[in-house]
Amino acid sequence: MAGRPREFDRAQALQKARDAFWTRGYEGTSMADLVSMLGLASARIYAAFGSKEDLFREAVVLYETSEGSFATSALAEEPTAKRFVERLLRDAIEIYTRPDLPKGCMVVSAATNCATENDGVLHWLAERRLARNVLIVERLKKGVRDGDLKPDTDPEALGDYYTTLLFGLSVQARDGVPKKRLHDLITVAMPALDGFVLQP
Repeated sequence: MAGRPREFDRAQALQKARDAFWTRGYEGTSMADLVSMLGLASARIYAAFGSKEDLFREAVVLYETSEGSFATSALAEEPTAKRFVERLLRDAIEIYTRPDLPKGCMVVSAATNCATENDGVLHWLAERRLARNVLIVERLKKGVRDGDLKPDTDPEALGDYYTTLLFGLSVQARDGVPKKRLHDLITVAMPALDGFVLQP
C-alpha cells in the first residue's frame, strides 16, 4: 500500500515561490527551480496553485500585501503629501535593501522583458506599476485640495518624477548600491516638492 503524500504548508510554499520569482524573475524561474525550492513534485504544485503563471500572480499579490505594502501604509498614516512622499521613498529603500530578502521591488524587476507567449504577465505587471503611479499622483492632488500643497502644483509631473525615482531605487538596490547612498538621493530629490509645500 502506497504511503500518503506528505502534507505541506501552502503559505510557506507560496512564500518560497515568491522569493524565487523575486530573485530570478518570471521567465528566469523554471518549474524545475520551483520543484527544488518548494520540495514538491510539479504535479503537486500544479494541483495546489494551478499553472506557473497562476502561482506567479499569487506570489506577486503576497508581495504586495506583505513587504510591498509600504506604500499603502504611508498613504494611510502620513497626514501631508510631503510626508507621504518622503516616507514612501525611504521605506522603499529599507525594503529593497533588506539583507534577508531579495533586492529591489518584485513588481519592478520580475518581468521587464518577456517572450511573446508571456505578454500577459508583462502587461499585468505594467498595470500594477501604473497603479502605483496613480496612487502617488492622487495623493499629491489630495495635498492640493487639502491645502498642504500650493494651488499651482502640478501633481502629474511631480507624481511621475517620484514614481520614476521609486522604480529607479529598485534597480539601484538590485545593483548593490549601498543603502546610505540611496537615502542621500532622497535628500537631494525632496526639494523638487519643497517649493510647492504649504504644510510640511
